[in-house]
Amino acid sequence: MKIAVYCASVFGNNEEYVKAARELGQWIGKSNHALVYGGGESGLMGAVAEEVHVAGNEVIGVVPGNVEFIKSRPQPYVTKLITTTNMSERKQKMVELADVFIALPGGIGTLDEISEAIALTKISTSQKPCIFFNRNSFYTPLQELLKKMDQAGFLWGDHMEHVLFSDHVNEIEAFIDKFN
Repeated sequence: MKIAVYCASVFGNNEEYVKAARELGQWIGKSNHALVYGGGESGLMGAVAEEVHVAGNEVIGVVPGNVEFIKSRPQPYVTKLITTTNMSERKQKMVELADVFIALPGGIGTLDEISEAIALTKISTSQKPCIFFNRNSFYTPLQELLKKMDQAGFLWGDHMEHVLFSDHVNEIEAFIDKFN
């Protein structure tokens, strides 16, 4: 199985997020899954990729060719590097490649990527699991916003059945298994 992980290219200011990235990477590696990610070597991106690489699993980096500082950096954990024309194509390629999408803590880019994965899989004939790795309740405000959208009539509960908020890899694994 190929798991796309969206996350920050920096570590942030809370060590718990680094621990979460390493834990997720170790679980992906131990479970013999492949990683699809933004191709970076730094921050949470690098931490996840390093753990999957150490386990000997495939690490697929997808980088936009029009962002010089990303494409020019060495990718020490990547076993397969895919260069796209731009960020939009990068997101599309990651959606095509992955069977599951997981968002670790991150910024606007992370939120953009997981939101697009949720929207695209919602309208697809086969919904792919989309997971917010909710360490330290990082994504709880978003979870509450989605509930508010549902209550206001803008979302329907069954449209979000492929979305999980959790920081437990066992729960994440069980959720993913429901879709196989």
